[in-house]
Amino acid sequence: MAILPSPFTGSSRHVHEYAQDAMTYVPAYGRPDFFITFTCNPAWDEIKELLLTVQSPSDRHDISARVFKQNLKSLIDFDVKHHVFGETRCWMYYIEWQKRGFPLAHILIWMMEKITPNRIDEIIPAEIPDIEIDKDLHDIVSKM
Repeated sequence: MAILPSPFTGSSRHVHEYAQDAMTYVPAYGRPDFFITFTCNPAWDEIKELLLTVQSPSDRHDISARVFKQNLKSLIDFDVKHHVFGETRCWMYYIEWQKRGFPLAHILIWMMEKITPNRIDEIIPAEIPDIEIDKDLHDIVSKM
C-alpha cells in the first residue's frame, strides 16, 4: 500500500488539506453565499466534435477533461468578472471525478453583499421562459 503525500492532487491527504484551507475562509468571510455544482456533460458539442465516429465521450476522458476545464474557467470568469450575482469577495473550487468517469466541480462563492433569502428569486429565477419571448431558451430548459 502506498500513502500519497498532500501535494499529489486527488490523494486523500490533498483533499483533507484543501478542506482545511477552505475552512479558514469561514471565520474571515462567513458562510459562502453560493454553492454551485458544475458537472461535465458528455453531450456538449465541443466534446462530440473532437471524437471519432466510433468513439464515445467515455472513451476519451482527456477530451472531456480538457473541455470541462475550459467551460469551468468560462463559468468562473463569467460569474466573478461580470458580477452575475453581484460583486464577488472571493471564491474557490474543487474538482473531483464521478464514478461514471466525468469531472465535476464544487464551487463556493462569497459575495461582497451577503445574499438574503428575500433576494434569491431575483438572482436565480426558477421558471420556464416564455416560448414567445425566447423560444431557444424555452426549448433548452424544457429539454432538461
